[in-house]
Amino acid sequence: MKTLLTLLLTVAIMFSPSLHAAPSAKVKDLADIEGVRENVLVGYGLVVGLAGTGDSANGIPFTRQSLSNMLERLGVNAKDVLSQIKTKNVAAVMVTAKLPSLARQGSKVDVTVSSLGDAKSLEGGMLLATPLVAADGETYAVAQGAMVVGGFQATGKDGSSLSKNHPTVARIAAGALVERESGFELSQLGNQLKFILRQPDFTTAMRLKESINKAFKEELASTADNGLIKVQVPTRYQGEIAAIIEKIENLQVEPATEARVVIDEKTGTVVMGENVRIAPVAISHANLIIKITEEKQVSQPVSFNVAGETVTIDKTTIEKIDNDPAKGKFSILQGGASLSDLVSGLNALGVKPRDIISILQNIKAAGALQAELVVL
Repeated sequence: MKTLLTLLLTVAIMFSPSLHAAPSAKVKDLADIEGVRENVLVGYGLVVGLAGTGDSANGIPFTRQSLSNMLERLGVNAKDVLSQIKTKNVAAVMVTAKLPSLARQGSKVDVTVSSLGDAKSLEGGMLLATPLVAADGETYAVAQGAMVVGGFQATGKDGSSLSKNHPTVARIAAGALVERESGFELSQLGNQLKFILRQPDFTTAMRLKESINKAFKEELASTADNGLIKVQVPTRYQGEIAAIIEKIENLQVEPATEARVVIDEKTGTVVMGENVRIAPVAISHANLIIKITEEKQVSQPVSFNVAGETVTIDKTTIEKIDNDPAKGKFSILQGGASLSDLVSGLNALGVKPRDIISILQNIKAAGALQAELVVL
């Protein structure tokens, strides 16, 4: 896959420390505030109005029972005809949503609707009023509305079918109305804020602490560990917690990145970080032989009359060896070679993604890959 190998090389070059500085990010993209969290809601409901793509009456009995119970609540006696109720236009579904910690009564949240039975598609359906409960068993929102399905399914008379994405999962934008608040208030945070890093790291925690102290020009922040930064709320911000949170969330911090290589064997995808390095190692893979070396070169000004200075630059040489016995059967990577150098050489040889994955796994097994190898 020459295209994929070229893409890997391009990504490696883009991430090269010599070409780009590490990007910074806002604190709101790196950390969460302890106590300010979403709450998971779930409910069981019925979708009606389907064009014959709902649950089968015999295969999913609880759909028919739920429909009968709903009709009973609406004053329709359906017990006597329960066995005759057809459910092709009805589907039993699970409805899920996330309630923001500061959501107020009357505000709206998005919901996801997923088929629970054997319905073929939820396209065109209408979700009936469905209570959404939290872990404490209390109802916090009620969902209802027309659904949007991000896929489709078509079936021919000869049994052939065509489908795209998942027609049995749908969303309703702003489909749930909040009926009960979580009870959380910012004032409950007190005089100390706790920021929790989504990816704990001591370097990132220290940088965040220093950025906060520099912004406020006083020692307000301290690090408890690699994932928790405590911020003491100054007197001038007490009673205005939202103001100090807004200021801290928009601070720019350069997160520390780990040397990591992620491999997805199912798709042949390889994603690498910028700090990946390879120790001296000899490689022989089938008939592929590659040699990567690095050397220092001195660059001087053209003339003594031209302004400039003498500097030292790195030069990487990639040599392709085509099964020459005189040159040996092992390729040698010199110390300090980057993963981009290896990918560049493999790309020049036309190595397939599966071979790249095999080579990387064996380099890691040999202890020469100075990075964490994650296999999905």
